[in-house]
Amino acid sequence: RTLWYAQKEADDGCALMAAALTDAKVFNAADSWRKARLAVEANRLRSARQAVTLIDVAAASALQDLYDNPSRYLQRKASTGNRTQAELITLALIRLAASDPDGAAAALNERWERALPAELAAWAWASAGKQAAQKLSVDAAEFFQRAEALTAKNATTATTASWPDDTLAWKLRAALRANNGAARWPQVVQAVNAMSAAEQADPAWTYWKARGLQNMASASTSTSASASTAAKADAPNAAQWIEESRSLMTGISNQFNFYGKLAADNLGQRLTLPPKPAPFTAEERANAVRHPGLARALQLISLGLRSEGVREWNFSLRGMSDRELLAAAQMACDREVWDRCINTSDRTKVEIDMEQRFPTPFRKEVTVRAREIGLDPAYVYGLIRQESRFIMDARSSVGASGLMQIMPATARWTAKRIGMDYTPDLIADRDTNLKLGTTYLKLALDDFGGSQAMAAAAYNAGPSRPRRWREGPVLETAAWAENIPFAETRDYVKKVLSNATYYAAMLNGEPPNLKSRLGRFIGPRDANAPVENKDLP
Repeated sequence: RTLWYAQKEADDGCALMAAALTDAKVFNAADSWRKARLAVEANRLRSARQAVTLIDVAAASALQDLYDNPSRYLQRKASTGNRTQAELITLALIRLAASDPDGAAAALNERWERALPAELAAWAWASAGKQAAQKLSVDAAEFFQRAEALTAKNATTATTASWPDDTLAWKLRAALRANNGAARWPQVVQAVNAMSAAEQADPAWTYWKARGLQNMASASTSTSASASTAAKADAPNAAQWIEESRSLMTGISNQFNFYGKLAADNLGQRLTLPPKPAPFTAEERANAVRHPGLARALQLISLGLRSEGVREWNFSLRGMSDRELLAAAQMACDREVWDRCINTSDRTKVEIDMEQRFPTPFRKEVTVRAREIGLDPAYVYGLIRQESRFIMDARSSVGASGLMQIMPATARWTAKRIGMDYTPDLIADRDTNLKLGTTYLKLALDDFGGSQAMAAAAYNAGPSRPRRWREGPVLETAAWAENIPFAETRDYVKKVLSNATYYAAMLNGEPPNLKSRLGRFIGPRDANAPVENKDLP
């Protein structure tokens, strides 16, 4: 059932198995309708149709109408005479929310919240909240609040735990932006508590739940003598919240990721790099060199068959111990196959080699170029590690090329801007790519007032998007980054800044400190700031 819900693309094999499980009464109508709701939220009409067909062929034929024009379906054809009709109305509201969350909210307000069963009305409100949150709407948290109110009134049939983890994640993000950036911390904690156990283990949600508990405890203990009885009743919970928050922060503070470092900063821990593992024995080195799969992989990569080599390499790593992984990673490092070096070393659990995980190829060239134009070399290294893993001839599916993965149009614009002789065949040349990439990054950094988070977002998604994303409440940088609507860019920004923190420690010997790199807040552009560089591509 879980795999069926998570299926991304409809296919005949999974449809046949779902039909068999339905016939065997393992799956029931509620399972099929849930699958349909998930599919419509993900814009997968075929999957929705397959799910509904399992229980009601006639209802499945109505999907096209509500999918093409949900507003018209709600106005002309919808009624709640039975469960099937109620489910179809919910699908129409979900579909409407995808393009017009305010319209879906209006429809719920005017009629459907009262007409639908509580759990379906709550799901529709949550769907509107999710879509509004992705648009960074100030109303998103209120939409989720309406959904919560329905579950509170009808706890026997409606529960936030039935919502998808992705919806709950957007509930949390909306709560971080609520109250003009002051956040609704109880809503943050509620969102995490309703997630699946596996999702709750994600360091992002662990961190934000801990922050929520901290702030709830602070608000509780600051209650004055004249505070309400209800507020005073929360005060005894403060110590428990603080203890749980600290436990959550401690649990992730040793992780080598964005939120692990934020947790360590929050606890006041002075981070140090792990000690270098013991040198390899001759036997360990020899075993790596003699491994036929690793040898084949490196040979394939050297012949230009990178994707085949990567598959062979990853297959060969299965079941290796930390020491074996480190030896394999070192073999890749020695061959300057940096992506295999990094990715292999990243797999170790106990023995950590930071020089493998964060290598510094072309150190002289990167450092000199970065300092020449006023960039932090650690920031440049953090970005390159995320962009290309130091593969000089890397090329993305959209055409970005080289160490710094520059788009052809951006390369031409940047070259013209600095008066550089440039032809398209130079885009993958190491020095040319480095010069163009660092120049563009510096222009982006200057345009965003020195914000490394916003400049990284601009580098990945273009400058116009972070300009829009900064509008609205003033947020701490971590909350702003977590609210980036694009999953790829959200992950990218966090990883670039996390990488840069470790590179700074390795290049300069300074303790890893992410908070100082993030800066304090991100919000609308200051009226006194220099004019935006509208030409920046």
